[in-house]
Amino acid sequence: MNFEETIETRAGLAQAWAALAAVQTYPQWTTSMQSVEPLDGPELRVGRRFRIRQPGLPVMVWRVSAVTEGRSFTWEARSPGVHTVAYHELTPLPTGGTRITIGVRQRGPLARLVGLMTGAKTRRYLALEAAGLKAAAEAVPTSDAGQPVGDAGQ
Repeated sequence: MNFEETIETRAGLAQAWAALAAVQTYPQWTTSMQSVEPLDGPELRVGRRFRIRQPGLPVMVWRVSAVTEGRSFTWEARSPGVHTVAYHELTPLPTGGTRITIGVRQRGPLARLVGLMTGAKTRRYLALEAAGLKAAAEAVPTSDAGQPVGDAGQ
């Protein structure tokens, strides 16, 4: 099963990355997450794990499997019969804004069943997360050069 949501923001790539990379702040800007707890450190690095609580879903531990600094990251979770991959991609737009693409791919013997049971919630959560990330990116303070200031997004 595959689910994807795309939205555009006027925020620049650096602002969008600052918001995206600050995974512990997700519950502040989306109601689809109750908590994001780092288990190996808060930075997005391959191999790092995060325990995520979401309303109406089992608590899952996600392991970062890929990071392209300033552009994208992927994390994965496993449950009986299902391997879930969630991806987050930022694409600069000619206007100076950023296209945000987030999605979920589920594979395994129970993936279709889980996807059918949770598909509506997954689509709703992706829409909430995309809209929240857009707002969070647009709220990242920038310098006169358009770069995030201070520890915004950290």
